[in-house]
Amino acid sequence: MRVCCLAKVTGKVQGVYFRASTQEQAIDLSISGYAKNLSDGSVEVLACGERENVDKLTQWLAQGSEHAEVENVEVKEVEWQDFNHFSIG
Repeated sequence: MRVCCLAKVTGKVQGVYFRASTQEQAIDLSISGYAKNLSDGSVEVLACGERENVDKLTQWLAQGSEHAEVENVEVKEVEWQDFNHFSIG
């Protein structure tokens, strides 16, 4: 089953290779969508793909990249959106 989930990741997640690491994980899991910095210092991630793979990515977000310090991940399911790839915004 294909799903899209929107996640907001807070903590030390900007300037620590978080978005690029998220992109690498997403590509490995055949997930499309994006990761972008928000003005409040958090990162927004839209992940669309097979539910099992989206779940794996959202679990990975809780740990994040090597130098990230993730404090919280809020995830909600959203309407399906077609993307051709996973981009960094």
